[in-house]
Amino acid sequence: MAYRIIALLIGYCCGLFQTGYIYGRLKDFDLRSHGSGNSGTTNALRTMGIKAGVLVLLGDVLKTVIAVLIVRLVFGGGGFALAGSTDTGTGGKLVDIILLELYAGFGAILGHDFPFYLKFKGGKGMACSAGFLISAMPCVLLPEAVVFLVLVGMTRYVSLGSVAVSALFPVISIAEWKMGILPVSDDAAPELFCVMVIIAAINVFRHRANIKRLIEGNENKLSFGKKEDS
Repeated sequence: MAYRIIALLIGYCCGLFQTGYIYGRLKDFDLRSHGSGNSGTTNALRTMGIKAGVLVLLGDVLKTVIAVLIVRLVFGGGGFALAGSTDTGTGGKLVDIILLELYAGFGAILGHDFPFYLKFKGGKGMACSAGFLISAMPCVLLPEAVVFLVLVGMTRYVSLGSVAVSALFPVISIAEWKMGILPVSDDAAPELFCVMVIIAAINVFRHRANIKRLIEGNENKLSFGKKEDS
């Protein structure tokens, strides 16, 4: 359990790097006071332009990748295999490295969504989730990316794509594990999927206002035009 907590804390500390907030402050612009009030990629894109959106996306993805790599180095003996096992000292059992990496990703999402120094007002965790998939579960990333791009391309609702891929995260992971694509041991699988469900629930919950607007038909659509401030 101690190693899980350490992995979670490593992720949380990395997640505290609020790319959108920091970039905005460098431009004398508080991202949280404009648009949706969110410090993530979509709000940065809408209120500060394409350059800001791309930089915020890359920063938020990278901080999660860094968190996963730190955990992999600390607990994986320097190995960079997608999945392996390490002795965690918990009753002599072995824990899949990918499980500890998931805790790191979970921590990064929590740090991004709920930064203590910004009164727990952060982003919505989607770029961080992508960063985890890129670094730890590329086999899950591909179908998730296809679903996201198709939905956003057809509707121009980023929130719809975000909610859909969040809900599908544990579903696709379980399906790939059953097919032998996702290399997770039988012992680690139940815990892994429980954490995935929690992450999915948090991501969907963070989009609750978007879901309401989608239902009411007044959700903002993705636009690469002029900046917005509402």
